[in-house]
Amino acid sequence: MNIAIIPARGGSKRIPRKNIREFCGKPMLAWPIEVAESSGLFDQIVVSTDDEDIADVARSVGAGILERPDSLAGDHIPTQPVIAHAIEVFAAKGSTPTAVCCLYATAPFVMAEDLVVGRRHLDDPAVTYAFAATAYDFPIQRAFYLDDAGRPHMFQPEHALTRSQDLPQAYHDAGQFYWARPTTWVAGGAIFGPDACPVLLPPDRVQDIDTESDWRRAEALMGLILAK
Repeated sequence: MNIAIIPARGGSKRIPRKNIREFCGKPMLAWPIEVAESSGLFDQIVVSTDDEDIADVARSVGAGILERPDSLAGDHIPTQPVIAHAIEVFAAKGSTPTAVCCLYATAPFVMAEDLVVGRRHLDDPAVTYAFAATAYDFPIQRAFYLDDAGRPHMFQPEHALTRSQDLPQAYHDAGQFYWARPTTWVAGGAIFGPDACPVLLPPDRVQDIDTESDWRRAEALMGLILAK
């Protein structure tokens, strides 16, 4: 049995109510739920939430609801304990899943075929996590920080004169989905370890949505995708 768990708490600060704010014609939360349903992968799709408005939106597009306890609803609660809690609830009902996909509520660009690839990676018993990732569009070895006076300092000054094509490609988490077995989620190990397997996405299907500027950029990007 495969299940999708979508963490969606009600206390978003930078973009208030972002999990259910309208995004390109429907609530943000509806996008990943509908893709999960269309993938045909999941026996159950549930939203873990502490918010009744979020629960109502989730129900309206066919997802189940798992009430999140107050102890897991704070600003600084990481994802893994939320997923572990959901797994424990399923297990208490006699429904321990084979594989669990944590699917983010603010992942409107997730695609069913990528979820399928991620699930397939778990067929290899040596793989702990499978997750969406993409490449940085600029060499991270050229990154710099600013000191208190606003002056730049390279993190890796030894690469100041290295040609871009001679630097290894760097990648980052795409913030869309994470597959793992229940035992892995409950154990709480590091996701981005040597036993994990990334599902590489093109950069034009990846956008963090944490600020109003991010939101506008994401809507523009979705507009281009829908126009194709």
